[in-house]
Amino acid sequence: MTLYEFSPEPAGDVPPPVRMYEMLYSSLVSQLIIAVADLGVADAIGDEVRHVDDIAERTGAHPGALYRGLRALASVGVFTEVEPHSFALTPLAATLRSDVPGSMRDLARYVGLPMRQNSFGALGHSLRTGKPAFNHLHGMDWWTYFSQHPELASLFNSAMSSMSVMVNSSTLDAYDLSDVRRLVDVGGGHGRLVGSLLQRYPEMTAVVHDLPRVVPDAEAVLAGLGVSDRAECVGGNFLESVPEGGDTYVLSWTIHDWDDDDAVRILRNIRRAMGDSGQLIIIDEVPPEGDTPHFGKFEDIVMLTLLTGHVRTEAEYVDLFERSGFRHKETRPTRAPTSVIVAVPM
Repeated sequence: MTLYEFSPEPAGDVPPPVRMYEMLYSSLVSQLIIAVADLGVADAIGDEVRHVDDIAERTGAHPGALYRGLRALASVGVFTEVEPHSFALTPLAATLRSDVPGSMRDLARYVGLPMRQNSFGALGHSLRTGKPAFNHLHGMDWWTYFSQHPELASLFNSAMSSMSVMVNSSTLDAYDLSDVRRLVDVGGGHGRLVGSLLQRYPEMTAVVHDLPRVVPDAEAVLAGLGVSDRAECVGGNFLESVPEGGDTYVLSWTIHDWDDDDAVRILRNIRRAMGDSGQLIIIDEVPPEGDTPHFGKFEDIVMLTLLTGHVRTEAEYVDLFERSGFRHKETRPTRAPTSVIVAVPM
């Protein structure tokens, strides 16, 4: 059970102190998933049922310790103990394989980065001050740190590509873009969203806009998907400008990274590039008001801890749009935790 699925009411006859005990220890599920992802356990098991001794030999793990970890994960549906000390993949565990579409292995490894984990250990600093614990611990902001550690930036982009596959499939099913002729994906990363769109819509052309260091990876992804003849990758900084000429501009899983002033700056740059026609599509979480569970309410704590942005409600998006020269048109939920938020020029 993930954190955002917890009910404020005790489950069944479980007393509140016991329920709280379970919640306090629920982070061990995440830590175990990160550890087995880093070891490559799902790759080692593959399509077989394997004894833990075999898995341990293939991954360089301690057999007894690995058994205890897999037994715990099997109890929550990640792996299954088919026979004593022999394990197979479940659908959840299969997402940790490196060789499957939408693999979540890099995302798990990214979530487990020590400098990221340490920041959540200092979450109290963010609650007391309203400022990122990451900056407090590392003496610099998230983006500066990544610019100085390119290997971590590469893993981050791979992790976001994993998320993109999940988000993209839901978005494509939720919103029709058949009338779009030229789409600009602002902060488009490795180009997974653009690749998916170009495969679905053969008349569309697109631009992936991201930092210059990301462009070569995006070009390689688009070439691998066979759509590079209809795609252009442009390096730049969306806080300064974005490419002109699109009839649709997309911000996917991006705007929540930035505070309101920077978000308005990004949106105004898009508004200038767009001209007086076209549409802006934001793909992001839109948490409901009140106690209703939603993943975005916990993603917002990630923003609080690591960055200066926040996950916004629909009303907060309406305000951002009005400050940026846009008018909110609609918000459409998807099967993922994200929604499609559409705005048009005022």
